[in-house]
Amino acid sequence: MSITLRHHHRYPYEPIVDRADFEWPEGRRLAVYIGLNFEHFHFDRGYGAALVPGRRQPDVLNYSWRDYGNRVGAWRMLEMFESLGFPVGLIVNSTIADYCPELIVAYRQKLSSELIAHGRTNSESQNEFDEQGEAGLIAESRDKLIDAFGERPVGWLGPWIAQSRATPDLLAEAGFVYHLDWAHDDQPIWMDTRGNGEILSVPYPQEINDIPTQVPQYSDYREFEARIIDQFDEMMEQSRRQSLVMGIALHPYIAGQPFRLRSLRRALTHIAARRRDIWLTTPGQIAEHYAGLFPG
Repeated sequence: MSITLRHHHRYPYEPIVDRADFEWPEGRRLAVYIGLNFEHFHFDRGYGAALVPGRRQPDVLNYSWRDYGNRVGAWRMLEMFESLGFPVGLIVNSTIADYCPELIVAYRQKLSSELIAHGRTNSESQNEFDEQGEAGLIAESRDKLIDAFGERPVGWLGPWIAQSRATPDLLAEAGFVYHLDWAHDDQPIWMDTRGNGEILSVPYPQEINDIPTQVPQYSDYREFEARIIDQFDEMMEQSRRQSLVMGIALHPYIAGQPFRLRSLRRALTHIAARRRDIWLTTPGQIAEHYAGLFPG
């Protein structure tokens, strides 16, 4: 008896080796970006990465560990990015605008950066809402960032990367150009939305990402350094055949811990040494360039 699997119907299967060739600006073949997550949480309810799981609320241990990122880790990382000359995609919970807006202002003043919407708080998961509630969450996050920082975000990463069946449709209808939620490719991919529209999916990493690598897996922080370097070196070689995107996903309460920061700096210094051969950029610039080459 045969079976037909349920499908999302957002994009067709297309092997990377069969696609039209293209280049990034100045003939570069590998685009590299940093996605830095600024997150804020309820004190006594909801979700959050846990250094020690299974604790009762209020969970002072895990809440304060996460808050370290906004109070200390992110500022140390700002110094590192500035010294290395890295642009940064700022992936921001909109409640950060109430809690520590000066952090985002400092990054925007000192670095080439882009503001990317990331829901309201990572205490909630985007796919727990009905469609009306999810549309409200998207609009509230977008409008709060516009009001606070004077920049309209065109990119989205959902809180907990938890899309509903309608999320790409709702994002396109809210004016978003791209999202980072799908980890299915090394190139941007157009995704169909209702009403004959499209939204671009820009690659966002789940294994070059400090949360899944170092929280549930409890891997050695130096392994994360090695992953970044090996990912970069291999993608440099692969990009001779197809232009690619390499993202590095970071959270200040994890990567901003002093021992991890030192290790991360070594990995990013390795990448910076090849800056003439790559495109150091932001997800929004990747989306803009790709859409100019391959309009949706």
